[in-house]
Amino acid sequence: MTTPPAPIKLIVVDIDGTIAGKDNQVSPKVKAALKAALDRGIKVGVATGRMYQSALRFHHDIGANVPIMAYQGAWIQDPAKPEPYRHLQVDTSIAKELITYFEQPHLPADLSIHVYVGDKLYVQAVKEDTEAYTQRSSVVAHPLADLRDALTTPPTKILAMHEDEDLIARLLADLKTKYRSDQLHVTTSVPIFLETTNPAVNKGTAIDYLAKNLLNITADEVMAIGDNHNDVEMLAYAGWGVAMGNAPAAVKAQANWVAPAVDEDGVAAAIDRFVLSQY
Repeated sequence: MTTPPAPIKLIVVDIDGTIAGKDNQVSPKVKAALKAALDRGIKVGVATGRMYQSALRFHHDIGANVPIMAYQGAWIQDPAKPEPYRHLQVDTSIAKELITYFEQPHLPADLSIHVYVGDKLYVQAVKEDTEAYTQRSSVVAHPLADLRDALTTPPTKILAMHEDEDLIARLLADLKTKYRSDQLHVTTSVPIFLETTNPAVNKGTAIDYLAKNLLNITADEVMAIGDNHNDVEMLAYAGWGVAMGNAPAAVKAQANWVAPAVDEDGVAAAIDRFVLSQY
């Protein structure tokens, strides 16, 4: 298949590595392409592993007009409404087990554990990597000596972060053996972020929720664009899945088309070729 199976009615974009590069900004060319699609009645939305409050800036920056799909799709909310349409959380008992797992004494002392409850971030201490994370995400980290104290309600996500990509890959594989797919969803958004969420959570199920419940469109009418392993499900769901040129090989293999890299405005190239050409 060399063209989308149906006219595109919804474009869903990831943030980091897709519409935003190292400078944490959306380029004028990508903004212009998204605006051109919006002007033609195409819906535009963001699906990201970021917190809801961190995704807001990008939602407004690109003029998105469907609810934000944050936390890998666990939290779906229209900024104009006070409550999310959907909020899927990690079972509290599993969350406690995960915290204990990441605190194992044989693991590096500088492994950062992030616990997200009610769109707030809780950490044991604000380490250098957490500070860089909060600056890029424009969020505040709340220190807690015992992260279990944050679990007054079930968390939306628990993340482990370490610069050793091989360590993150080993932890990912180990957790996938410890928990069934109907207990916990485990993925990476970048090679140093290990993310755990409710088992029903991924960007594909989030788009499906929007398509069926709010937009009355089919998967064939969706173009999804992403760059990492946490984007695989939405690339598989969409009628037209686009991987960025900077994506890992396994992600590119899932896509219908591979766009130029983020620093080459790959999102704009995809929109020009497969959406604006409809007109």
